[in-house]
Amino acid sequence: MTSRKSSQNRLRSIIFAFIKLGFIAFGGPAAAYAMMRQEFVSRRRWLTEADFFGYLGIANLVPGPNATEMAMLIGHHHAGWWGLFLGGLTYILPAMFLVTVIAMFYLRFGSLPALERILYGIKPVVIAILISAIWGMLKPRLKQPVGLGIAIAAGTAYFFGVRPLILLVLGGILMGTIHALKDFSWPVSGLFFYLPQTLLDFSESDAAPFSLLQLFWVFLKAGALMVGSGYVLIAFIRDDLVVHLNWLTESQLVDAIAVGQVTPGPLSTTATFIGTLLGGLPGAVLATFAMFLPSFLVVLMVVLFFKRYQLSDRLGKILDGVSFAALGLMAGVVIEIANSAVTDLLSAAIAIVATCLLFLFDLNVLWLILGGGLIGLFRAIFL
Repeated sequence: MTSRKSSQNRLRSIIFAFIKLGFIAFGGPAAAYAMMRQEFVSRRRWLTEADFFGYLGIANLVPGPNATEMAMLIGHHHAGWWGLFLGGLTYILPAMFLVTVIAMFYLRFGSLPALERILYGIKPVVIAILISAIWGMLKPRLKQPVGLGIAIAAGTAYFFGVRPLILLVLGGILMGTIHALKDFSWPVSGLFFYLPQTLLDFSESDAAPFSLLQLFWVFLKAGALMVGSGYVLIAFIRDDLVVHLNWLTESQLVDAIAVGQVTPGPLSTTATFIGTLLGGLPGAVLATFAMFLPSFLVVLMVVLFFKRYQLSDRLGKILDGVSFAALGLMAGVVIEIANSAVTDLLSAAIAIVATCLLFLFDLNVLWLILGGGLIGLFRAIFL
C-alpha cells in the first residue's frame, strides 16, 4: 500500500512539474534544458548531474523534439513507464492549449489585426533565431569537412527541388559509408539507398485536396525524421504543405513559426497551429498527435534497448550525416522564408540587429521576441 501511494505521489509530482515547465519554458530547447536541470537536479534532486547529461546526450542524438524527449526520459527515471508517458504529455499540453486558442482566433477572423502588427516585428526576429540556431549547431562541427560538404550539398540540392526526406537519408548513408570504408566494411544502412522514393514519401501529388489522413502523414514523417533541432520541422512543413500541396502560404508558415516562438513549450507545437488552420480542432489534435507519436516510440525503444546494446560508433556516424544534411536544409529554408518575413528596411534592420545581439550577447530569445513585438506595435501606432 505504501509503495502504491509512493508511486502515485511520484506521478502526481511529475504532472505538476512538467505542466509548470510547459507554461514557462520560453526560449527553445536550450532554455528548456536549463529549466529542467534547475528543477530536477538542483531543486527536486530527482537526478544527478551525470544522469542529466547522459539523458541530454540521448535526447539530442535520437530523432524527434529533443526537449519533449528529455521530459520523457526524466519522467521514466523518476516514475517508470507511466512517468515517461506523463512527463512527455504534460510538457506538451500547455503549449498545445495556448497555440490552439491563438489559432482558433486566427481562423475565426482570417487574421488578427493586433497579432499581425506584433508579428511584423517578431517575424524578422524568427529569422535571426533560425540563423543563430544553425550557427550554434554548426560551430562545434567546423572541423568536420565531410559533414560540411554534406550540409552544403543538401542546401544546394534543396534549392533544386530535391525532397528533404531524401536528402536526410542520403546524408546519413554518405557519412556512414565513408566511415565504414575506413573500416573496410559496409553499413547496413546502405541498403536504404535502394529504397524507391515512393516508399519514402507519400506526398508527391501537387495541389491535392485537404485530407486529415495526409495531414497526419506529413507530421508523422516530420516527427520521425526531425534530427538535431525543432527547426528542421520547418523544412518538412514548407516542402509538403507550401510547395507541393499548396495548403499553406509562405506568410502563414512564418506566422505559424512565430506563434511557436511566442508561446512556451516545444516549438513543434507549430504543428498544432497549422493543424488548426487546415482542419479546425480535429486537425489540431491529429497534427499534434502525429508530430509527437514518433518521439514516444523512439524513447520507449531507447529505454528498452539502449542500455543493453549501447550506441555503435557506426550508427553515430550515420546520425551525424543526417544532422549535417538537416543543417543544410535549415539554411535553405531560412533563405526562402526570409522573403516573407523581411519586407522593408525596418524589418531588415530588426533582423540584422537581432542576429547581432544573439551572436554578441547570447540573449534569451524571449527578450528579443518581446522587443520585436513592441516595435511592431509602435510602427502600427505611430508610423
